[in-house]
Amino acid sequence: MTFCLESTIIKPTNLKEIRHAVILLHGYGGDGKDISTLSLNWKRHMPNTIFICPNGHERCSINPTGYQWFDLTKEDPNYILEQSIIAENKLNKFLDEIKNEYQLENKNICLSGFSQGCMMSINLGLTSEKEFNCIVGFSGKIINQESLKIRKKSSTDTLLIHGDIDQVVSPNFMLEAKDFLIRNNVKIDTHLIKNCDHHIPIEASSIALNYILKKLNNY
Repeated sequence: MTFCLESTIIKPTNLKEIRHAVILLHGYGGDGKDISTLSLNWKRHMPNTIFICPNGHERCSINPTGYQWFDLTKEDPNYILEQSIIAENKLNKFLDEIKNEYQLENKNICLSGFSQGCMMSINLGLTSEKEFNCIVGFSGKIINQESLKIRKKSSTDTLLIHGDIDQVVSPNFMLEAKDFLIRNNVKIDTHLIKNCDHHIPIEASSIALNYILKKLNNY
């Protein structure tokens, strides 16, 4: 099947049954192939999991070789929110296609992303009618707390990981997100990685893998 978003897909080896999916959403200016590298280590521990890494629905405004989930050339928060909701709608259609194609439910799916992809994962995981298995976000934030509070429908368990010297998305945003999620009854775990800028180091990847394994093994 051809999905509505072009994707890098890593299927289980030896035709093993697909029981779970990890959706990996890239950051601003990246693509599915970039973030699919996380699966290189993870897939060895999750033999019945398919990893699906879509490209954003738009070419990146400042890097035409990459993609974006929403435009960042304007600093208007209302514009950014509007564009992110367009991306949400695209991704919800994409997720419906994934669930139909592989006969999966939300409880079998982990939403994960880096930076802008983390922001989208949080919104998708908390505005869905049914909870996803978990959200795992790297170096992101909540796009608009007022909007998310109004639109929140579910309380998907969440892990947020951030570098303590991130110069692109301040680690303070992780603390703000943690406070918001606690106040809105979401089970939240956080990890601050020492001497880490805006990327995903091995330590963060390992923490995320262990978290996902515990969550997916429940289903």
